[in-house]
Amino acid sequence: MSHALPVSGDPHIQYRLDGAVFILQIDRPEKKNALTQGMYQALAVGIREAEASPDVKAVLLCGAPDCFTSGNDVNDFVQHETHGSERASVQFMKAMVHMRKPLVAAVNGLAIGIGTTLLMHCDLIYAAEDAFLQLPFTRLGLCPEAGSSYLAPNIMGHQRAAELLLLGERFPAAKAKEVGLVNEVLPAGEVMSYAMEKAKALAALPGEAVQTSKHLLKRQQTAVLEETIALELVNFSRLLNSEESQAILRAFLNRDS
Repeated sequence: MSHALPVSGDPHIQYRLDGAVFILQIDRPEKKNALTQGMYQALAVGIREAEASPDVKAVLLCGAPDCFTSGNDVNDFVQHETHGSERASVQFMKAMVHMRKPLVAAVNGLAIGIGTTLLMHCDLIYAAEDAFLQLPFTRLGLCPEAGSSYLAPNIMGHQRAAELLLLGERFPAAKAKEVGLVNEVLPAGEVMSYAMEKAKALAALPGEAVQTSKHLLKRQQTAVLEETIALELVNFSRLLNSEESQAILRAFLNRDS
């Protein structure tokens, strides 16, 4: 019996079903796919719905053609005070942590902040030769998020993770492959079709076998990631309210106004 997938609750997040592959596309090119809380909510709902649907065997996450995501929309981020409620961005992080179905990412253009940390939760990642990634948290007076303080050294080793997280410099897709974050680097025009080919290959395999295998691969991470994300959030909030970080954000907002 088919399980009808919902319409996205945000115009900048598109849901599509291609065979047994559920495509989640970030589509806000005029803002370099910067993410709002509404977009995070739609991403989290999309993942949960894909998980629940018997028609979906794999999920593909991508951006509008020339950009993956430039990270948080700073204006939106500053305006959305939580007052004790959980941010939609945190719901999205948790949805990725608990995903059983395979998650494939196709990365074109910029992948900044959460655009890079979310990749650490993906199973297969394909990036364009001209893609750039960045973990700019220290440059904003902040600390890592989305479990990246645990996942990055786990994936790359301490020194390489420290280079990317402490210095916060941009790095090309070739470096992302070198440190183990990306599976393959491809010409920009081939990334989406190649990622879709791999997602369809996963979807064609026995679903329970793939999901069980992913669960076994990641089973030791789940509890640690939940604890890490919670600790990161406490420190992120503390640092965000510091005068140093506030000054950096004010300068950023004034530059864009």
